Amino acid sequence: MAGLLVKIRGGGLGGEFGRYFLVSLVALGIDYALLIGLTELFGMHYLVSNLVASAAGITAAYAGSLLWVFKRRRLHNRSAEYVIFVIVGVGGLGVNEAVLWLLTDFAGLHYALSKIGASGLSFVFNYVVRKILLFR
Repeated sequence: MAGLLVKIRGGGLGGEFGRYFLVSLVALGIDYALLIGLTELFGMHYLVSNLVASAAGITAAYAGSLLWVFKRRRLHNRSAEYVIFVIVGVGGLGVNEAVLWLLTDFAGLHYALSKIGASGLSFVFNYVVRKILLFR
């Protein structure tokens, strides 16, 4: 475990990807908890809950990416960077919503289980696009 943390803290793509993975897990935890809470406690439709929960997750992922994941940026304007980060997140949210809907309404899985599969695909989408557009 200690060796893994050393690699994650280190530079390079492997360490960066590991840090992004950990930040994404925290963001997913926030996202997932809000999805379940809003759906089960407040009776919101799961796709609407997913939108709200994902917005919180995107914000957590952005903060973690700035503070810990990516060391070098392509843009120096933080406002523009955040806007692009959110636009990419909205693209990832589109992937997430589509997979969530397909797995829940067509494959018959519970929305909470579908969210796990949907999150995996949107994770890969978000990392690749953000790395290309925002970070070196």
